[in-house]
Amino acid sequence: MTKSTILTGLRANNDLTIGNYFGAILPMIDMAKQKSTDYQINMFIPDLHSFTTPINHEELYDHIIHNARLFAAAGLPLDNDNIHIYRQSYIPAHSELTWILDCFTGFGEMSRMTQFKDKSGSIGSDRTSVGLFNYPVLMAADILLYNAEYIPVGDDQTQHLEFARDIAERMNTRFGDIFTVPKPVKEQHEFFGKDQGLRIKDLQDPSKKMSKSDESGKGVIFLGDDPSLAAKKIMSATTDDKAEIHYDKTNQPGISNLLEILALLRDVPKDQVVKEFEGQNLYGDFKRVVASEVESFLYEFQKRLAETNDYLIHAKLESSERAVSQTANATLLRAQQAVGLRPKELS
Repeated sequence: MTKSTILTGLRANNDLTIGNYFGAILPMIDMAKQKSTDYQINMFIPDLHSFTTPINHEELYDHIIHNARLFAAAGLPLDNDNIHIYRQSYIPAHSELTWILDCFTGFGEMSRMTQFKDKSGSIGSDRTSVGLFNYPVLMAADILLYNAEYIPVGDDQTQHLEFARDIAERMNTRFGDIFTVPKPVKEQHEFFGKDQGLRIKDLQDPSKKMSKSDESGKGVIFLGDDPSLAAKKIMSATTDDKAEIHYDKTNQPGISNLLEILALLRDVPKDQVVKEFEGQNLYGDFKRVVASEVESFLYEFQKRLAETNDYLIHAKLESSERAVSQTANATLLRAQQAVGLRPKELS
């Protein structure tokens, strides 16, 4: 691979939400289509990350393949040779490089990671794994193996990206030119040229984002939901007592969330939807419009998902894994040589 690499991935351990679809999957695919002429696009399924927190391991492999199907159903072009989609665990270099980087990473660095502190706090110390603690090092390996300069990240991952930059610079300073250092967060946002902070809110509690880890599921619309059930969730969404529709995320977060969802479903600017419903006072009628759009979207998406071609998906995964392994193994060898695990004359 001679082109610069853009790398992105989406965890594959349970059903995804419409928030994941509009906030992550579609932007990934749009970015891949737009930039694949000038860049190598690596879209990986981070299956090793999938059990840093407790999961049902009987279902993991099915979730991994389902993740690939979701990308295909959402429009990922499987015939584009500049776009790779691959499974993290099928490239052993991810695990091998992680161990090397571990040994140059401080315990204090990992202890200060906000996401670790948040997740371990909710799980409890007895169930918190070393894998969760170590997650940012594996993420750094995911990035550095492919000389990736650009990685679209949300706010919850910026600290991890900065660590990837730090460990790359640390290793390069000590051992010479091993890794390509990813661009800083500010340049990442400038490069991708879009709002990376899109967050569809929970239907029952619009103060928090719609999360696939929500236990009740009442405020979340999953891509696998029965369309009629999803419509009912919209109809029972929390709104307010203002009795007029306005886009006001502070005072009317529930209504504002539904306006944003409707704009995404219709693929039109938010202002267009706001103008259509601004000042109306029949919340039920408005909800029925949103519910109908949600139901239609899920019906059409699930139809496309059922029609995905598993043969083509597996063929794409396998060809991508062969291709990216060459770059990953070359980077791993440089690191192994640098730390003395391989003789330098091999290069």
